[in-house]
Amino acid sequence: MDVDNLIEMANRIGEFFDSMPDRAEAVDNIADHIRRFWEPRMRLAILAALENPEASATIEPIVLEALNLHKEDLQPKTAPA
Repeated sequence: MDVDNLIEMANRIGEFFDSMPDRAEAVDNIADHIRRFWEPRMRLAILAALENPEASATIEPIVLEALNLHKEDLQPKTAPA
C-alpha cells in the first residue's frame, strides 16, 4: 500500500471539506468519507502513518484532526470469533 498516495487522497478529501463553514462538521465529514469509502487496509495504513513523523508531516491539519479525533471509528471492525 502506497502511503504517500493515501495521504495525497486524504488531503484532497480534506481540501474539499475544508471549504465548509463549520469546521467540526468538516472534520466529521472527512472521517465519515474515509470510513465509508476506504477499504480496511487503506484505513489501517493511513492510521499507521500518524505514528511516522515524516509521513504525518505531509498530512493537512484538518485531515490530521479528523484522523486523530475519529481514530477508533476508522479502525476496521474485526469479525467475532
